[in-house]
Amino acid sequence: MLVRLYGAKCIGIDAVPVTVEVDVVTGIGIHLVGLADVAVKESLLRTVTALQSIGYKIPGRKIVINLAPADLRKNGSGYDLPIAVGIVAASGQTSLPLAEKFLIMGELGLDGSVRQVQGTLPFVTMAEGLGLQGCILPLQSALEAADAARIPIFGVEKLEDVFRILSGEECSDLRVETAEGHPGPDSGRAGDRAGTEDIPDFADIVGQALAKRGVEIAAGGGHNIIMIGPPGSGKSLLAKAMAGILPPMDDEEALTTRKIYSTAGKTLPGFRRQRPFRSPHYSATLAAIIGGGSTDSVRPGEVSLAHGGILFLDEFGQMPKSVVEALRGPLEDRKVVISRLQTKVEYPCSFMLVAASNPCPCGYYGDGERCTCTPSQRLSYLSRLSGPVLDRIDLQLRVSGISAGELVRSAENRSRRESSAQVAARVRKAREIQLKRFSGSGIFTNAEMSAAQLEEFCPLSQDCRYFMERIIDRMGLSARAYSRVRRIARTIADLEAAAGAVGTTEIPQAGPIRQEHLAEAVSYRFLDRKGIMGL
Repeated sequence: MLVRLYGAKCIGIDAVPVTVEVDVVTGIGIHLVGLADVAVKESLLRTVTALQSIGYKIPGRKIVINLAPADLRKNGSGYDLPIAVGIVAASGQTSLPLAEKFLIMGELGLDGSVRQVQGTLPFVTMAEGLGLQGCILPLQSALEAADAARIPIFGVEKLEDVFRILSGEECSDLRVETAEGHPGPDSGRAGDRAGTEDIPDFADIVGQALAKRGVEIAAGGGHNIIMIGPPGSGKSLLAKAMAGILPPMDDEEALTTRKIYSTAGKTLPGFRRQRPFRSPHYSATLAAIIGGGSTDSVRPGEVSLAHGGILFLDEFGQMPKSVVEALRGPLEDRKVVISRLQTKVEYPCSFMLVAASNPCPCGYYGDGERCTCTPSQRLSYLSRLSGPVLDRIDLQLRVSGISAGELVRSAENRSRRESSAQVAARVRKAREIQLKRFSGSGIFTNAEMSAAQLEEFCPLSQDCRYFMERIIDRMGLSARAYSRVRRIARTIADLEAAAGAVGTTEIPQAGPIRQEHLAEAVSYRFLDRKGIMGL
């Protein structure tokens, strides 16, 4: 008797269907075909042992298992469950009339228990597209996808639960929904600050008023930013505090980010709408940052895991040059394509790069007379930050050391400093302006604007164009740097409008870009100036 069941395989953040065909015919042995890797082939022994442990028999005939399409390599242990169900149904030991109407994935333990698998969210999205009645997944995997699904999701912990569902029994106790006892989606409002206890507050950062302003602009428009300053000046603290002023992700952003984490076999930290904050060590390899893996298992890297959030690269000047140069494509295209001989996988990576670096090998250039480096050493050190990469970073901040007076008076002046909540309110309003502006375009922030959108949403008056002509001639800005200045100026104008609407429910109307907006935007391009990298 031939039985067909549906499984799936992830390619990037999308899934493709895998049909599991099981037939019991005259002969002996168990035969698995369909370009399966070692983990899938080992599933036969796991499956047989699991079935026998719960009282089922392995028929003394030839069992042929085909994973179609045959030219697509199958990997992982998620096919254990559909293979086990197929053997039981094909041998006639249990009637399972609904076997062909569900997507079934899960790893089996030798005692018949069902274990978590990767790629749950892409699986559920694919099942919806195929018109299946529902999905049967391990309980933890089902919890991950339940609130994003529009079809019934059943979470099982043992093989007997699967047979109950497929036999047509009432199994409402196994259905996973957004309800009490199961984690549901974050509202995105009441829980905005939940799970952020370890994030520094802006009020705790002493001094650095200009750097805080630059960080606010970067957060307001989703811009990349680099901070250059001596050790102990607060670069890392500013980067971590930035995570506390970003608004929660909307539904579309959150779903894409969760798909990336699901494909990687990870759980998105914090609430499901909280933006990710990734901080790899500066010695991380190219594959760890960009993504990679073998032909049949290409995994997302840090640039993709930071999608919708922040990728913080401390000691940017110490990173391997090959890794820094590899960031060019992701920063420009907001996606990364990983190619292998027989595979090409694309992952989204629309992240905010927050980089931090010392200005020289000793770290103290520009901080009084403390620097001991020669001019050639300074130039060599900053030359590691290549021009093409810096050109793709919107804001460049010079972070100075804190004076002794500021440090001593830091406690008594705390009440005068803005808190993260106050800054976050302006950032949220600015982001709401941008969501309305780019509604239906597939982008969410000013930093993502294309050339056509730049002309539409960032027009310049005659005076502003004349002003920028002089600035470009004086500083030698590239065409890319010019477009980024206009994007930053658009964000500054949005924040200006947002400041007047904080505390209201209305979405403010952003005004035109003025010359003072452009002047402030240009001030954040100090590395483009002449001299030793503008320092």
